[in-house]
Amino acid sequence: MTALSLRRLVAAVTLVGCLGIVGCSASGPSGETDAASSPDHQGGAGLSGELTIFAAASLSGAFDQLAADFEEQHPGVDVRPISYDGSSVLAVQLIEGAAADVFAAADEKNMTKVVDAGLVVEPESFASNVLQIAVAPGNPEGIDSLAALASDGLAVVLCAPEVPCGTAAQALLHDAGIELTPASEEQNVTAVLSKVKSGEADAGLVYRTDVAAAAGDVTGVDIAGAERATNVYPLSALRGAANPTAATAFVAFVLSESGQRVLAEYGFGAP
Repeated sequence: MTALSLRRLVAAVTLVGCLGIVGCSASGPSGETDAASSPDHQGGAGLSGELTIFAAASLSGAFDQLAADFEEQHPGVDVRPISYDGSSVLAVQLIEGAAADVFAAADEKNMTKVVDAGLVVEPESFASNVLQIAVAPGNPEGIDSLAALASDGLAVVLCAPEVPCGTAAQALLHDAGIELTPASEEQNVTAVLSKVKSGEADAGLVYRTDVAAAAGDVTGVDIAGAERATNVYPLSALRGAANPTAATAFVAFVLSESGQRVLAEYGFGAP
């Protein structure tokens, strides 16, 4: 009997045997099971297509890393360039019809807007953050507290009140009894940091993760009681996502031990 005839005979016997066995699957010539029916495929190994993510500006470094790690685990998935902005801006865009698969906000208030609009599956908290005062390297103005920001002649920038970093800043200033007229109010924390880095502002209230990511371009000054205005970050796959399977898998990855480790490396706290 030739080798080809022997393989055909084995295949026929295997098929007959499988007819009475629940869960038996056909194998190819090398004994490999059909990938489409394998547990690994069903668990996400076969993910493919594009993935669109909207994320708070303060997540830029961490989510770029998470996206790269996710693509490495799932080569069939192409994470499009992530849309980073203030959470309030992104929430409005989604409510007005912008297409995305995943939304990660820097606070629960703006996620709630998207939930109320019926666009979110089920948000999960995945990280936390607190504010620091960003100043020029070496802190030439000697700013050592929130109260110092009210000194005459200082140009201080904040996030706009509707943006999570602005909400937290206003809460801390109010609790400390400090009245401050900012030189400008920005729509995301990246813009605040950029003004301090460029010298357009003497100081700005940003997240500690932004100071760390600036890698020496600014100095961070701790704020006493900053934890009283801790921002908790939620994320969710979106209803009507173009790629719901990949969206759900990405959310699970961010919440996983590996995802949490990346976030911790970028300075984020546990949710």
